[in-house]
Amino acid sequence: MNIVILAAGQGKRMRSSLPKVLHCVAGRPMLAHVIAAARAACTDVANITVVVGHGAGAVQEAFPGEPGLNFVLQEPQLGTGHAVMQAVPRLDDSAPTLVLYGDVPLITAGTLRRLLAAAGKGVGLLTVRLPDPTGYGRIVRDERGDVLRSVEQRDASAAEQAIDEVNTGIMVAPTARLKDWLKTLSRDNAQGEYYLTDIIARAVQQGVRVAAVVCDGAEETLGVNSKQQLAQVERIAQRRTAQALMEGGVTLADPERIDVRGELVVGADVSIDVGCVFEGRVSLADGVRIGAYCVLRDCSVGPHTEFLPFCHATDAMVGAGARIGPYARFRPGARIEDDVHVGNFVEIKGSTMGRGSKANHLAYVGDTTVGQNVNIGAGTITANYDGVNKYRTVIGDGAFIGSNSVLVAPVNIGAGATIAGGSTIAKDAPAGKLTVARARQVTLEHWKRPVKQKKG
Repeated sequence: MNIVILAAGQGKRMRSSLPKVLHCVAGRPMLAHVIAAARAACTDVANITVVVGHGAGAVQEAFPGEPGLNFVLQEPQLGTGHAVMQAVPRLDDSAPTLVLYGDVPLITAGTLRRLLAAAGKGVGLLTVRLPDPTGYGRIVRDERGDVLRSVEQRDASAAEQAIDEVNTGIMVAPTARLKDWLKTLSRDNAQGEYYLTDIIARAVQQGVRVAAVVCDGAEETLGVNSKQQLAQVERIAQRRTAQALMEGGVTLADPERIDVRGELVVGADVSIDVGCVFEGRVSLADGVRIGAYCVLRDCSVGPHTEFLPFCHATDAMVGAGARIGPYARFRPGARIEDDVHVGNFVEIKGSTMGRGSKANHLAYVGDTTVGQNVNIGAGTITANYDGVNKYRTVIGDGAFIGSNSVLVAPVNIGAGATIAGGSTIAKDAPAGKLTVARARQVTLEHWKRPVKQKKG
């Protein structure tokens, strides 16, 4: 199977310097969704040719090293037929060619498989019925219902404009015949472009069967040409994801208020409250509960762990039975083992929290190895940065770090050590001992509070 994806449009109505097909839906560029659908529908894809134009370099850079993906330049842009012409040298005559559009990201593999099956060795055309077909090319059928041609609205008669079945532009055709038909296309029309859809009439004239497959849902064929349409497509994509999650057993407090911008893998009995965002690849094991307005990016969460509301986590691994938040933040490299408690306004970066350890309030743990069953008191800071380099802190099993302590790295706190509240620890603290590092408290008997001077 040859796949041609048209992705050369500028998208002026997007009002953006980013090429249109690189605008994201559900966390991935629109073009990536189309490529994925094509690969899923066609197990025998020999190559995928993407026709690029505006922002061609950026489009190519967005898909580095993807196997079987080729790019050809359309310059200038003279219509869909002209775009496919640019791909002709890469098309294998022995396999049919499927033409898709890089700004139609909701198309599904199931619909494409239906189209390919209906086409057989002829031409397959994907159509949709719209209550208001304004702006779309109409499908003209004969009295038996066979397809005669597709006519653009600007070139359609009044009777043809009344037709509600429209051409999506997605089609499949025998490649050798497609190449011949492309040679016959003309720009003699209202837009002065080579219309790919004109090959329908060529096929009919030559007695080649044209099978029109009506798409089950119009939303699959929605194109994106503006930020409003991008937002509309995003909501549809999120509803699809929410539906799939619920069918898989996930409890969603409100399926209209979840955003999955990547891949979310879930176990059994997972619960997700409102306003949560999942980016990259996130996995939630059995029994995980995610509170309202959490943001998780590239994270894995172990069984029966609970995130309370308003937590943010990036590139973090959280074990089983942990209790996180509210208002906790995990930066890249946070590794939280089983039965750990991390409370409100605690930030952890590049650190491991050993099994059963706790940091329940107002702490920063950076570049630190925390052993098992350690208690980190409120206001504790691991001072890991000297302005140039970062250093590591090691806290042994069972240590107790008193509130408002500062551990100045590099430093080791021995197993079972106790650090008195308010201490600044710049040297290693021995295991099993109480270490106090405070300035001596002094009261000045004759000190007087300053009095504000009266202005002249």
